[in-house]
Amino acid sequence: MGRKIKYTDSKALEYGNQSEQSKPRLIRARFLIVSEGVKTEPNYFRAFSRLGNSVVVDVVGTGRNTRKVVDRALELQKRNPDRYDGVWVVFDKDSFTADDFNAAILKAESNGIGAAWSNEAFELWYLYHFQNRVTAMSREDYKRAISNAINASPKYKSKKPYVYKKNADDNFEIMNEYGSMKNAIKWSEAKSNDYKDRRYATHNPCTMVYRLVRQLLREDEAFEKAIGKKI
Repeated sequence: MGRKIKYTDSKALEYGNQSEQSKPRLIRARFLIVSEGVKTEPNYFRAFSRLGNSVVVDVVGTGRNTRKVVDRALELQKRNPDRYDGVWVVFDKDSFTADDFNAAILKAESNGIGAAWSNEAFELWYLYHFQNRVTAMSREDYKRAISNAINASPKYKSKKPYVYKKNADDNFEIMNEYGSMKNAIKWSEAKSNDYKDRRYATHNPCTMVYRLVRQLLREDEAFEKAIGKKI
């Protein structure tokens, strides 16, 4: 059984102590997220459907590489052209070639699909919950850094040292219990703004997951205006 959802940074959730009648009503937003990973990303993003901010998240883990993830998203979008308010792909640079990685991002963007890519790995997004990472590191280094950050947290009371598990179904809760999604958004955005070209494979470290997360938290003003026009 997973941990209880715990997240309080979102503007969409700051009305929790108000009466039901006084709460602002959010238009329901449905997302399709197609990911490279079959467990890590789906486990994480499905948690947003349980935050209580009128978000429905359909996540498809493909086990495919960069371009094929985009192709799968386009295929699913074509089947249900009016079903989703936002369609996103999630994939990592890892060991894929620069040409494949860059081409996948450009293909997604040219077809109106959001690309929440990470260079080098999705774990960079987790690490930003704890520290402002500005230099490159490997996937294994991410895992060690996340583990060390949680063990160093004054909130972590267990006598057993925490070891990051990539496919754990409660990583959303863990990162928010011991880290800060607000900081993750702030630091990852700041770092992404350092890069001024479209050679995405050279942007390391960098993760664009914060853009997707902002929409899921209902904190993207442009997105909210767009779905509001559909009514």
